[in-house]
Amino acid sequence: MVKCHTMQEVRAEIDRIDRALVKLLAERLTYIEQAGVIKGDRDAVRDDARIEDVVAKVLREAETNGLPRAIAEPLWRLLIEKSIEHEFTVFDAKAKKKTA
Repeated sequence: MVKCHTMQEVRAEIDRIDRALVKLLAERLTYIEQAGVIKGDRDAVRDDARIEDVVAKVLREAETNGLPRAIAEPLWRLLIEKSIEHEFTVFDAKAKKKTA
């Protein structure tokens, strides 16, 4: 962590972190897309047990790193929901190709 002395420095560091987060989220999405291709059944796209497992792991990591649960949990649940929506899109596109 960089000790900032001005708002310009704070904003520059936040922008740097945002760029890194975007890269990581884009990488995460590639695995979501692979899951949409691999899964053979549309009902397998939403896996409630896996969702809770992911959230539990994230909350442990958040606690270890000082990220409040009140931020981590809703953020990850939204990320998961949006990822599932995208995975359904990928799955449906795959299914459509098979029937075409």
